[in-house]
Amino acid sequence: MSTPDGIPSPAGTAAAQRAAEAIRSAVGARWAAPVCGITLGSGLGGLAERIAGAVRIPYGDIPGFPGTTVAGHAGAVVVGTLADRPVVCFAGRFHLYEGHGAALAGFPVRVLHALGGRVYFASNAAGGIRRTFRPGDLMAIADHLNLMGRNPLVGAVEPGEERFPDMSVAYDAALRAQLHAAAQGVAVPLHDGVYAGLLGPTFETPAEVRMLERLGADAVGMSTVPEVIVARALGMRVAAVSCITNQAAGIASALLHHGEVMETGARVASAFEALVTRFVRDLV
Repeated sequence: MSTPDGIPSPAGTAAAQRAAEAIRSAVGARWAAPVCGITLGSGLGGLAERIAGAVRIPYGDIPGFPGTTVAGHAGAVVVGTLADRPVVCFAGRFHLYEGHGAALAGFPVRVLHALGGRVYFASNAAGGIRRTFRPGDLMAIADHLNLMGRNPLVGAVEPGEERFPDMSVAYDAALRAQLHAAAQGVAVPLHDGVYAGLLGPTFETPAEVRMLERLGADAVGMSTVPEVIVARALGMRVAAVSCITNQAAGIASALLHHGEVMETGARVASAFEALVTRFVRDLV
């Protein structure tokens, strides 16, 4: 992707290769291509502590990575092994509501691809729209609604990326089946549903939630969609899980606050971590 004056994009392929080289250099001789790259959403960062032999690289030490400004996002790449499989973990993401462009929101996925990763696992905190959802439920994302008004592929086509990627199977069906098998293996209930991605940073109004419900959304959040679009343009396989941290506005009478997101994430951390660890262990 290039800027209008032809200058390479600061979140494009060349930038991703520079970032990947910095990560490889920091890891050193122990480097192994990851079987999976994992992004940890708000309140779900504890999984990084399960990574064995971890090398932790602050975002500020990686070219092209800004710092994170959101509570619950540590702002580091963690490289090591999970269930004895090499992984790259992004402890924190870049949100559009922080003022970042959509291309930067998807930039870590380009870096993952430059590192040799071909499977991307996204996690996020989301508000529950489906009326049977309760805080603490986990939902495998089967599809999404991009209501952010942004697309990370706008601009010149990057090398190796498809101009018009097919999004009919954005979330890999075989990986989702494996997620359900992993959930059964660790006795963690797991639902399927549609994720609606909105710009934020405000929580939704009750009227907006009613609209989303009519559009077929089961959960709503402010991330993930740009990452998945980039992954699909690169031909990567995607799996994703939402942690339902609260009932969306109008579904329940309580007022919404980010503290509830963090509290619920901490409460379900062990179940989420067990699910992802089993998923990575059995990844083929």
